[in-house]
Amino acid sequence: MTIHAPALRAAAYRGRLRWWSELPLIAVVYTVYSGVRLLVRGEVGNAVGHGADILHDEQLLHLDPERWFNQLFAHHAFLGVPADFAYASLHYLVTPAVLVWLWLRRPTHYRTARTWLMISTLIGLVGFTTLPTAPPRLLTGGYGFIDTMAQYSSYGWWGADASAPRGLGHLTNQYAAMPSLHVGWSLWCGLMLFRLGRHWAVRALGATYPVVTVLVVLGTANHYLMDAAVGVLVMGLGLVLTRPALRVVDMMPGRRQANRQTAADPASTAAAPRGQSPAATDAGPTTVPVVDEAPGDTSATPTALAHRQGAR
Repeated sequence: MTIHAPALRAAAYRGRLRWWSELPLIAVVYTVYSGVRLLVRGEVGNAVGHGADILHDEQLLHLDPERWFNQLFAHHAFLGVPADFAYASLHYLVTPAVLVWLWLRRPTHYRTARTWLMISTLIGLVGFTTLPTAPPRLLTGGYGFIDTMAQYSSYGWWGADASAPRGLGHLTNQYAAMPSLHVGWSLWCGLMLFRLGRHWAVRALGATYPVVTVLVVLGTANHYLMDAAVGVLVMGLGLVLTRPALRVVDMMPGRRQANRQTAADPASTAAAPRGQSPAATDAGPTTVPVVDEAPGDTSATPTALAHRQGAR
C-alpha cells in the first residue's frame, strides 16, 4: 500500500507531538506571561503620562478614533454590553480553542503556529515591562473617555478593574495597554482560521474576528489605536523569529534523533501500532498518527490512496 507524502507528513508531525508535553509547555508560557504582566505594574503617574503621550501623538496624525467609538459604545448599551462581554471573555476562549483545533485537525501546522503565538506573547512582555501605559479609560485630566467596563459591570462578572472578576482586580495589571495582545492574539486566530479553514464560514470568522476585536478594544477604551498597531507589529516580529527558533530546537540532541528517524523511514511513523512510535523501545509511547483531512473527506485515506494507486 502506498501512502502519499501529505499523509506521511501529517503522521510524522503528530507522532512527534505529545499532549502531555504540550500542555505543560503552554501552561508555563502563559503563567510567565500572566505573572510578569502582573509584577511589572510600574508607577501609575508614568503609565498615565505614557498614555497621554500616545493619545497626543495620534491626535497630531489625526488617527485617534478611540473617543468616537468610546462615546458610541457608552451611549448605546446594545453595543457597549456585548463589547464588554467580548473583551472580558473571547481573548481567553477563542485562542485556546484555535490551538486545540490546530492540534486535532491541522497537525502539520500546529507546531509552527504554537511557536509563533508563544514567541509573540513573550515579546509583548517586553512592551509591558519597558512602557507601562494607562488605557484611555484610566486617563485623568478630562480626556473625555468613559470606562464602559465599569458602566456596564452590573451586566457581567467583571468589576471596575478591567475584565477581572469582581473582587479580583488586584490580580490584573491595568497599566499594560501597550501592546494590545487582545489584538495580536485575535490576528493570530484570524489568520489560522482564514488560511487553514476549509469551510467558508470558518474563513469568514477568521477574517471578521480581528476586525471586531479592534473595534471592541477601542470602543471599551481599553486600548489606543497605536496599541493595536503595535500588537500587529509584535505578531509580525514573532512570525519572523519562529523559523529560527524552531531550527534551534531541532538542533538539540533529542530532536535531531527524532528527525533522523522520521527522515530515514517516514512510512514507519504512519504504520506504527496504535499508541506507539516507530521506535517504541527508544522513544516510548506516542499519539496516534492522524491524516490532516477535512471531515467526511475520504480521498486522502490510505485505503482510497491504495485503490487509486492500483487503478493506475
